[in-house]
Amino acid sequence: MRDDIPELQNKVYNGDTQAFKELYDCFCASLLQLAMAMVHNREMAEEIVADVFIAVWNKRKSLPQVTNLKWYLYAATRNIALNYLRKYAHKKTLQLDESYLPDYEINPEAQLISNEMVRHINKAIGELPPQCRLIFKLVKEDGLKYREVAVLLNISIKTVENQVGIALKKLTQMKGILTIPLTGNH
Repeated sequence: MRDDIPELQNKVYNGDTQAFKELYDCFCASLLQLAMAMVHNREMAEEIVADVFIAVWNKRKSLPQVTNLKWYLYAATRNIALNYLRKYAHKKTLQLDESYLPDYEINPEAQLISNEMVRHINKAIGELPPQCRLIFKLVKEDGLKYREVAVLLNISIKTVENQVGIALKKLTQMKGILTIPLTGNH
């Protein structure tokens, strides 16, 4: 995740379309995954994320009041997804697109791990139950705190803790090869 989000936020406030594109590029995949986990339909999820960014651009003059843009984008995605679910609840015959899994970037340290190991790790993450996988991604990849994930998904902090614990246990059962920091983002 980029560390210059406040700078991008300020540039978007001033109407900088390039900064807006960079903001979109930075958050699109994560927001899309959240929306997909909620609505279980890729096209609808893409529409939700587009709506989020349209709203951000249209309301960019209020951006200086937003103290945590990352959290704001996640909350906006959740709210718009809930609105879509209410609106299209009668058409809910959609299934989770299991083919859409997050791309896990490999930092220089992780490049030492063989491609085979990366494949096993991604397979293990992909085999997690959908809610467990989403919570794990939000906490470990996107860096949200447990309480933020709990509010975002309308679940208890204890549920977040338990799901992260389940994910870590399943991932560390890979013959102890995978090491993920066990410290939580409480």
